[in-house]
Amino acid sequence: MSCTALTRGRSIDCRTSAGGVKAIYLAPLSAATLVVSNGEVTDLDLSPVDLFKYELKRGLASVTETIVGSTENGSIYYTPSVNIKLHKLTKEDQNEIKLLATQRLLVFAELNATEGGKNVILCLGRNNGLELNSGTATSGAALGDMSGYDFTFDGQEIDPMAIVEPYDTVPFDNSDFTVTVS
Repeated sequence: MSCTALTRGRSIDCRTSAGGVKAIYLAPLSAATLVVSNGEVTDLDLSPVDLFKYELKRGLASVTETIVGSTENGSIYYTPSVNIKLHKLTKEDQNEIKLLATQRLLVFAELNATEGGKNVILCLGRNNGLELNSGTATSGAALGDMSGYDFTFDGQEIDPMAIVEPYDTVPFDNSDFTVTVS
């Protein structure tokens, strides 16, 4: 059996890229129905479950996807990871974090990077979900230190992360999407 042939090369692009994550959106994986075509989420149904938005301060969140291959076993998989920092320790956040830690989550990361004037949104954990597997709650030591949470959601997927089809006006307002953002 032969492998699929390569389909294209890549030239050096213009210097128009921006790093960082603007917001993440979380929903239980079990509540999601999505369609991915050619690496793009083209249909999403989360009804009646909400997609919960976490707005993030600039420079306090990142998305990483590592390709893990084994020459000996002939296998390859992907390990998506989302790291976020949230300022301030609260009892409401403590209770929500406890719930987050019990879930397999579908995670969308709205990047600062844009395409066609709209922020790029990545979809992570579409098959197996991401889990909150590490994190800290800290008071900081000095007056200027961060007091808050630092969490990492990670997983293992057979497919790489997908990019969400561009939205019309606001994220997830696509005509084929049935989503309520809270």
